[in-house]
Amino acid sequence: MNERLKSVTSNFKGKWAAWKPLQKAIAVGIAAVLLIAVIFLVRGSSRPADVRLFNRTITNDSQIEAVANRLDSENVHYRIQDGIFYMDTEAVARKWRPKLVAEGLVPSTMSAYDVFNEKDWTRTDFDNKVHWQEAMEVRLRDNLRRLDGIEDAAVNITYPEDALLSEDQKPVTASITLWASYSLDKHAIQGIHELCKKSVEGLLDSGLTIIDGKTSNIINDFEGMEAIDALNIQEREQRIRQKWEAQYSSAVVVQLGKIYPDRVHIANMTVEIDFSKEQSEATIYSGITIQPDDPNTPYPDGKVVESLVESEESVDKEYTGTQFTPEGPPGMEGQNPIYADNLNTIGKSTEKGVKRNYALNSEHKISEKKPMPGRRTIAVNIDSKWVRELDIDGNFVVDEEKHRIKRDRVDLSPKELEDAVSIVKGAIGYDEMRGDEVVVRNIPGDHDKEFLEEDMAYIKRLKRNKAIILGLIGIAVVLVAFILFRIISRELERRRRLREEEALRRQREEREKALWDAKESGMEVTMSVEERKRAELQEAAVAMAKEHPEDVAMLIRTWLMEE
Repeated sequence: MNERLKSVTSNFKGKWAAWKPLQKAIAVGIAAVLLIAVIFLVRGSSRPADVRLFNRTITNDSQIEAVANRLDSENVHYRIQDGIFYMDTEAVARKWRPKLVAEGLVPSTMSAYDVFNEKDWTRTDFDNKVHWQEAMEVRLRDNLRRLDGIEDAAVNITYPEDALLSEDQKPVTASITLWASYSLDKHAIQGIHELCKKSVEGLLDSGLTIIDGKTSNIINDFEGMEAIDALNIQEREQRIRQKWEAQYSSAVVVQLGKIYPDRVHIANMTVEIDFSKEQSEATIYSGITIQPDDPNTPYPDGKVVESLVESEESVDKEYTGTQFTPEGPPGMEGQNPIYADNLNTIGKSTEKGVKRNYALNSEHKISEKKPMPGRRTIAVNIDSKWVRELDIDGNFVVDEEKHRIKRDRVDLSPKELEDAVSIVKGAIGYDEMRGDEVVVRNIPGDHDKEFLEEDMAYIKRLKRNKAIILGLIGIAVVLVAFILFRIISRELERRRRLREEEALRRQREEREKALWDAKESGMEVTMSVEERKRAELQEAAVAMAKEHPEDVAMLIRTWLMEE
């Protein structure tokens, strides 16, 4: 054996040395490929075969994500390929199929009952019962979710154990929790109740409970809802009645309010409405219009007849000859009469008649009585009118003792009340045959509070106006006094200034006269430079005082204030 192995080895080495590099590379590549293939075969055979979780392919990405999240939450190993979930072992797949079916995490193309198509020799009756219950719950939940307005639903069905006697058998029960997007009405709840009852075999009305998931209230308690429905019907009828009453009251207030503003008050308005439903059927026959009436003519020119001949058949027969008499078996009444020819009897018969078919104008009506307002009762009060007294100047007359404005009350005359009744009747559609009743009265209302506020405001306004006038008079007096003061002070100032000018003028004349007398007497008068400047300033001041007396007075006043 060793010699054979040595010979094979030596032959391989000889051939390997004789091969070219290209041949060696090809041989190494073939050996590497074979080695890799063997490794993959070994690993594939050693890994356990994957088992499908569902036999259906999941095409919806959201469903794939939901199932994957559920398996990840339990740290279950799986893989996904082409929309199919693969598990490691059949035991893991068998464990998770019913759980996912019960939770609704199954492909949309898969039915809840597909779990029964899987054959397993280890499955027991209890497993079948559990799967059947879960399938029923899933199917009913899916049906509820498809209904309009149902966002989500939870279904729990309880199947009791089979009892030996039917008297001891407990009923099937089911509890349904609904999350609706809006409040379900009674008809929708009844439909859901019937759907659930007929979807579960053996489920009775008493064993079915439907709960609102948002309020946790039982919504299929129809016996308790009858009283609520009756109350809702009464409330709806009351709202309809109040609507009609408000409509008629508004019509009365609008019509009378234009004549008596803010004086019309509805004491009571009642409208009787019959909410019972009645259906009647009748056939009405009327005349046939041949020519319609022309509305442009002042006289009626239409032609209407009661009926028209649709068809007519006339019969006019005359016969002369032998007659026929019925005969039968003697002694009894024959069932089939036999007519024998009476040769010795000759007679004559005449038959005339007209058969006419008339066409009539008929109308078949099927009417249903709807709730309409019936008898109406209304009571209206129109307040009296209060007129404030005016004096000659057009001002309100005020009672000084009571500090109130004097007012005169003006009541409605009988003619005005009669006209008001006619207006109210027209506004509510009065019908005497229906038993309507209209009451209109003129009762003065209590306006003491209103008049007191109005009088106090008016008197306050008078006082305010009087105070304003007195204030204006005081301001005028002050202004006049100030003006007079200014005039008098200016006049005194002017007179003082004139006196000063006159004194200066006299002094200047006396000085000039003294100088002139001295000159004539030959005396030499010498004036110093200061006296000359002073004289020139005085002359300039006098000239300026004559030309601008106000500026000079202001200058003198300034000097005095400085001193």
